[in-house]
Amino acid sequence: MVKILVSDSLSKEGLEILENSGYQVDVKTGMSEDELCSVIGDYDCLIIRSGTKVTAKVIEAADNLRIIGRAGVGVDNIDVPAATAKGILVMNTPSANILSAAEHSCAMLLALARNIPFAHESMHKGEWKRSKFTGVEMNGKILGIIGVGRVGGEVAKRMKAFNMTLIGYDPFLPKEVADAIGVRLTTLEEVITTADFMTIHTPLLPETRNMISLEQFKMMKPNARIANVARGGIVNEDDLYTALKEKIIAGAAFDVWCNEPLTEDEAKLLELDNLVTTPHLGASTVEAQERVAVEIAEHAIMYLKDDIISNAINAPRGKLDAETEPFVVLAERMGSLVQQTVGNHPLNKLEVSYCGSLAGKPTKLLTVSAVIGYLKNVIGTANTINALPVAKSKGVEVVENSNPESKDYASVIQMKFTSQGVEHSIRGTVIGGQNRLVGFDEFSFDIPFYGHMMFVGYDDAPGVIGIVGNNLGKAGINVGQMSVGRSGKKALMFLTVDHEVPANIMSTIAAEVPTDYIRAVRFVE
Repeated sequence: MVKILVSDSLSKEGLEILENSGYQVDVKTGMSEDELCSVIGDYDCLIIRSGTKVTAKVIEAADNLRIIGRAGVGVDNIDVPAATAKGILVMNTPSANILSAAEHSCAMLLALARNIPFAHESMHKGEWKRSKFTGVEMNGKILGIIGVGRVGGEVAKRMKAFNMTLIGYDPFLPKEVADAIGVRLTTLEEVITTADFMTIHTPLLPETRNMISLEQFKMMKPNARIANVARGGIVNEDDLYTALKEKIIAGAAFDVWCNEPLTEDEAKLLELDNLVTTPHLGASTVEAQERVAVEIAEHAIMYLKDDIISNAINAPRGKLDAETEPFVVLAERMGSLVQQTVGNHPLNKLEVSYCGSLAGKPTKLLTVSAVIGYLKNVIGTANTINALPVAKSKGVEVVENSNPESKDYASVIQMKFTSQGVEHSIRGTVIGGQNRLVGFDEFSFDIPFYGHMMFVGYDDAPGVIGIVGNNLGKAGINVGQMSVGRSGKKALMFLTVDHEVPANIMSTIAAEVPTDYIRAVRFVE
């Protein structure tokens, strides 16, 4: 008998779908890690929300587990690499709570502007202090949206009705998409320095962690107010406390936190009289909870009954032939290299060509894998279900074609990509089961494609290899392999390194080498 464990509260509509499947369904909420470990071995499927932490320890104890279903978007509470290593499918519901999160963001902004929670508390104490809770109008103010994606875009549509001027920072969103919803794209610095109200809608990535710290708070207007219904950790909470306590900014409204529930140290934030707080309620509406519960229940049952995979964070590679299968990882890494090459600029077009023996084969999954690789550092997570729609929503044109000719290798994937009117191309192949990067623009070379890497484009001259190697050596960074491609008077050097190359080392090398561009990139599983 297939057994399903529901370890967080789930709406009755979702539970009914699970119970009507004919499988055994047990609801056990509020368990500790050890308690979950003690029972998880009996179950084939685990359905959770944000309360359950599915750690490596839990996964190790999950002898029969085939699927973890997250009723919601974020999977920070799941050790996805551990689940993947054990062959456990992880699913989420990426779009079911977008509207609820957007509406909660608007509600937080309004509550902050009009001091509603504080006035409410005062009234319930029997007080009548109208002047103490004088608020500010939204009308005519500047709203800065950090992350103008699906939730941020819905917030923009709603707040536009308040006659606000909408500006936004989203390096991955084309201008025309933002224009269509009335948001003027600009720099993060302009949003921070000019906005009267700010709202955050970015994923939590290494690049966005502590994006807003004391330095940014000091750049804001004294009357600035900021809301975060995205992820804890994007705003440094210690610096938030300082900014509010010292009245560097006027107020904040937060729904998400680094630790949930808050730790004893973090609870000092609750003493502030200019901070509106909610306990991660962005998706907590009747409608959203019903949608996420129904969606995760339906998709979990489809997988358990018929092996149909949808909304998968770590979807298996699919049924590809023996020749095509090894290229899935290559395609994803090449997509990641595309993103790391264009950096914080929108990608306009991605053209994926399959050359040689790959031509004419079913390669759709390879193209999707390339888009997933591109999106990893843009939205945090992407999967085989949402990758192409998300790319389309960000204005990326994805094109797939084939070419039976391949000059130097039996099979090659080539990706041409355009950003800000500039086109680049990269080429990769698989040799003996190893991913190899074999070309970048007009340069040809051959180097393993994994881990931490860096590349340097420069005017070809003696001594450059020595300069690069010497600087890396002084920094204690070991070089694994190096390959140089030359074209005319130009050269491009690619290296694999044991550790990420810090920005200051990159700057030192750039100052000593006549470089066109230099970049550190990473391809970490």
